[in-house]
Amino acid sequence: MRTLGRLVSHHPWAVLIVWLLAAALSIPFAARAPAALNADPAGGLTQSEATRVTDLLRDRFGERDTNTVVIVTRSTPPLGTPQGDAAYQAFLNGLEKVPGVTRVTPPQDSGPYRTRAEDGTLALTLAQIPLLDGASDTLRLVRAYTARAQTPALNIRVTGGQAIADDFTHFAESDTKRSEFTALPLIALLLLVVFGALVATGLPLIVGMLSISVAMAALYGLTHLMPVSTFAQSVITMLGLGAGIDYALLTVNRFREELKRTPDARLAADRTVQTAGRSVAFSGLTVAIAMAGLILPPIAFVRSIGIGGVLAVLLTVLASLTVLPALLALLGERVNSPRILRFTWAQSGAASAGWTAFARRVTARPWLAVTASTALLLLLASPVLTLRTGYAGAWGLTPGVESRDALQDVRDLGAGGLLSQFEVILDPGHRYGPTDRARFQQTVTDLRALPGVRGVLSPFLTPADLAGSVGGGSGEGGSAGQLAALSALTSRSFSADRALLRVTVIPEDTLRAADIPAFETQLRRTLNASGYTYLLGGAPIGGEEFSRAITDSLPTVVLAVFAGTFLLLMVAFRSLLIPLKSILMNALTVGAATGIVTLIVQHGILAAPLGIPADVGVLDSSLPVLLFAVMFGLSMDYEIFLLSRVQEEYLRSGDNDEAIVLAVGHTARIITSAAIIMFIVFTAFIFGRVVASKSIGLGLAVAVALDATLVRLILVPAFLKLAGKWNWWLPAWLDRRLPHIRLEH
Repeated sequence: MRTLGRLVSHHPWAVLIVWLLAAALSIPFAARAPAALNADPAGGLTQSEATRVTDLLRDRFGERDTNTVVIVTRSTPPLGTPQGDAAYQAFLNGLEKVPGVTRVTPPQDSGPYRTRAEDGTLALTLAQIPLLDGASDTLRLVRAYTARAQTPALNIRVTGGQAIADDFTHFAESDTKRSEFTALPLIALLLLVVFGALVATGLPLIVGMLSISVAMAALYGLTHLMPVSTFAQSVITMLGLGAGIDYALLTVNRFREELKRTPDARLAADRTVQTAGRSVAFSGLTVAIAMAGLILPPIAFVRSIGIGGVLAVLLTVLASLTVLPALLALLGERVNSPRILRFTWAQSGAASAGWTAFARRVTARPWLAVTASTALLLLLASPVLTLRTGYAGAWGLTPGVESRDALQDVRDLGAGGLLSQFEVILDPGHRYGPTDRARFQQTVTDLRALPGVRGVLSPFLTPADLAGSVGGGSGEGGSAGQLAALSALTSRSFSADRALLRVTVIPEDTLRAADIPAFETQLRRTLNASGYTYLLGGAPIGGEEFSRAITDSLPTVVLAVFAGTFLLLMVAFRSLLIPLKSILMNALTVGAATGIVTLIVQHGILAAPLGIPADVGVLDSSLPVLLFAVMFGLSMDYEIFLLSRVQEEYLRSGDNDEAIVLAVGHTARIITSAAIIMFIVFTAFIFGRVVASKSIGLGLAVAVALDATLVRLILVPAFLKLAGKWNWWLPAWLDRRLPHIRLEH
């Protein structure tokens, strides 16, 4: 830090020019990043069963357009009338000409796959588009066409798996932008209250925006190497603003203290880097370790969030250790001008008499403080025992989003199962022949008889299937329609070499994440009894596999983060108890915040006032591991701010109890000021339209509120008081082998 402090304080203009060039080069790429992100729930599971089914359908069955866009039309006058039929036919003719649309299936008014209401007002049109490359581009063209095709006689809305995923991406991006613009004025106002001066107020915002711009540009580069989650953008924004403001508050506060000791601004900036800079570096490193835990699961989608988080934290730390001190070295006393507000409780670098007295009261009754705080946190964490995860699909969006609202019309027609189809690939072990017919047909019959199954697409049509076929009915035209339907189903049911068989199982309704495991279990039980070797795929299986992969990775992430954090804190504080205590108390904070998110998002309690739909039913699969990494890392910010001051006071006086009291007196204002600002940053995300992003914002806001009050100002001081001299115990043999680093702020 000495070298960095001298470099930054003696060459501030060079440092600023480098950062300005980096920002200027980053902005064009950062602007492209949001459009390159995606919300595929199974992104990165290249070896999963659902992915293998998709690959087989493409390579062996020639299916390259299994991506279905569901278009809901309301006709006034209804279909079946000359005017209604004419308006719909004009729409249909144009839809077939949209580039990328390979097939269009008009609505059917009978049979098991009914897609038209009896009164003709409501109908579904199915448009097939590419599964992977060009899917989003084709969907944009379809949506542009339907917008143009809207008339008073025909209301059109678009839904389907691709539409839902693209809406996730679109609204996650727009929500992030809106959250930034909403939070920034409030943050600026609070910073003005804290610093009292316009110049000092602008410094944290500069650091945050610089780090976010460069991190988003790096994220755009990452999109060319792997699928990158939509949530990566939200994480970068939250960490860039939240952590950047945290570190700036600590740094500027220390710089003001140093200016009182010396009139030389460059010397004060140098000393600030060597003291507060160490705490910033270690704090950032703990957050980076937590985010790096997300890189461990073998899921590219999750790794992208981890990489984005690590980038955001490291760049924020780098900006806090270079840009901010360079600006301070140039500004000197001007950092305190123009002085607008004077609130000594927030702007003074001295210890707070109020918080010092509060710390004395807490440490006077340490057992009460520890017991009551721990009991409350465990109570708040208890809903985690009922936590369920999965891909919420359209229910992960708020009402008012077209793809979610249109889904209700699909369900009203009894066609909700079209969005939850299961694809089954059967391997008879040899080329299919006439002797295999009975066995294949029996398997289809068994699947069709399962509870909750609306129908099974196979070569073996029932009378109801034929009645509902295109052109179905009596007479010569009806026979032709039946033959066409039979030919199409036969073609889709056999691979080109007739070595693999395929059936599609359609549930009675759209399956929510909580319902998929039971439905999957009965399918597998039937397929196991068939004697075939099989693969089971489709969107529901892809979502379940992703959820299971995330859940299975959580213990690895938690243990890795705990181990890395323990080692780092052991080196920093020369203690075995302090890192163990920090991990346990941060885990309590994470558990309590996750419990509250579970109660609100999954169970719907108090969901309405926060604009969260009460029918989500599950937490997004990636939320538990994501919330753990981000919340645990940010909680360590305040832990290091407080403990570094406790250690500094203890090394100075040797009095553990007094060190605790003085440390709380010196840091409480910084911690509470930073927490209020971070709370605003995170709360801004609650008012978006993507439930997962709202859940992240809610969890982090709750975690910050709990951590900066109950945990950091009551539970931690009380525990440190009870532990006494054991806080600083480290075996001599280990002390000799660890590097010596001293934290100050």
